[in-house]
Amino acid sequence: MTNLTLALDAMGGDYGPRITVPAALQALRLYSFLNFYLVGNKTDIEKYLSQVESDVLRRIEIIHTTEVVTMSDRPAHALRNRKQSSMRLAIELVRDGKAQACLSAGNTGALMAMSKVLLKTLPGIDRPALVSCLPAVNKTPVYLLDLGANVSCCSETLFQFAVMGSVLCEAVDKNRSPKVALLNVGIEEIKGNDQVQQAGQLLQQSPQINYTGFIEGNDLFSGRVDVIVCDGFVGNITLKTSEGIARLLVHQLEKGLTKGFFVRLMAKMIAPRINSVLNQMNPDHYNGASLIGLRGIVVKSHGSADESAYLQAISLAVTEAQRRLPQMIEERLESILLDINN
Repeated sequence: MTNLTLALDAMGGDYGPRITVPAALQALRLYSFLNFYLVGNKTDIEKYLSQVESDVLRRIEIIHTTEVVTMSDRPAHALRNRKQSSMRLAIELVRDGKAQACLSAGNTGALMAMSKVLLKTLPGIDRPALVSCLPAVNKTPVYLLDLGANVSCCSETLFQFAVMGSVLCEAVDKNRSPKVALLNVGIEEIKGNDQVQQAGQLLQQSPQINYTGFIEGNDLFSGRVDVIVCDGFVGNITLKTSEGIARLLVHQLEKGLTKGFFVRLMAKMIAPRINSVLNQMNPDHYNGASLIGLRGIVVKSHGSADESAYLQAISLAVTEAQRRLPQMIEERLESILLDINN
């Protein structure tokens, strides 16, 4: 396996190095080919490296900075005034070819703004989008985008998201004709705002996109389609609501399995199956969203991610770097957009 280097915004998220550094150490032990730039306050980072074995330490380089993008920073402010922040320096390592991907749990808007300016978008793409997988009843991944990078989108932007989502599904899952739908308040053609209706019309005129029409929120996990498109406002609320419901169900199921002797006995007998169900429902197992449409790889973790969830985001960054995802998307995208423009 060829060596791979990730740039990690060690200060991002609700917990900073307390979560990001131990998760990085887990990843280094899991992937022997992996190296890290840990970008952030050197003193804070080194607190978690004192007991680490030497062969792991050799694969870490600390890039020291004391500047951090806060969760309250507006994207434009962060772009202008946080030029020595851990987030920006991590993205610059990708831009300069020193790292194959970067990962941050920090401010989503700032991450999008910095990534767009520093890495640039692919030809034919105006704005990058956050995309992640949802579990589905048929066990095939369902890609949802945008998840919060673009709160307000015009019909053309939604159309571009649909194209990117289709290309992503085709490239990663080898799905030759992924089904694409727009998330809407109803499946009828007359439903929805102007942006969604106009995006639907654009997709209907695109023969290379297998557009199936509108889809409602209660069909998110049905597996009926492969790609679901919406603006970042709707997508973020949809994702967070889904995760909240999943955590509630996991909690209620775990709580129920502790009540009564016979229930506990049955739980022990079917423990592997129960654990499998709980793992499928646990949103931490799906942590990590890709900022696609860029010329480099950027992965966003939940700000509240624990060590296990953050490791999932690192694993996603590793997978995308191995696949050289931007190059895969660009090659397929060029053909689709050329066909559409003609």
